[in-house]
Amino acid sequence: MTTVVRLGIAVLLIASSGGSAEPALKGSAYASAATLPPQQAQFGLWSAGDLSKRDAALSTRVGVDHSARETLADYGHHRFRLLYRDADGAPEQHDAIVDVVVVKSGEGTLQLGGEMLGRRAGSGAGEFVGTRLEGGERHRLGAGDVVHIPAGIPHSFLVANGGHITYLLVKFPAE
Repeated sequence: MTTVVRLGIAVLLIASSGGSAEPALKGSAYASAATLPPQQAQFGLWSAGDLSKRDAALSTRVGVDHSARETLADYGHHRFRLLYRDADGAPEQHDAIVDVVVVKSGEGTLQLGGEMLGRRAGSGAGEFVGTRLEGGERHRLGAGDVVHIPAGIPHSFLVANGGHITYLLVKFPAE
């Protein structure tokens, strides 16, 4: 688990540093990659320019839920996604999954905790979605911000009218 988190953090640092892989690949995260199972040992790099192009493309494919998403890589144990939202997202909760978010562009508010109203089963075991969150904390987010959302905490991304938020999302098991 430590190796996977280090590898994920290395890629996050690359993505948020403008694409320079040099500092992030030195040290244990790079050296440890060789000991991972083949699916998890694949190197991933998404330059700042590449992420900006993908951000622009996602903005043209927004669905009825006011979001568009792309899975950048799925390594089995963890995955990287890019999400674009132009309105509030439905609250969600993952009992066994941690979310790490790096805001790429735009701004919004993370509503964290509180009571999930209209809670129903989501796409898998321990996954839930709701209609809204009541209470909890609100945290303003903007480009460059990094957030760790622990497993089991309901959360929702809120976006002001006319705004958007695009973020890189890393999902991994809470072991």
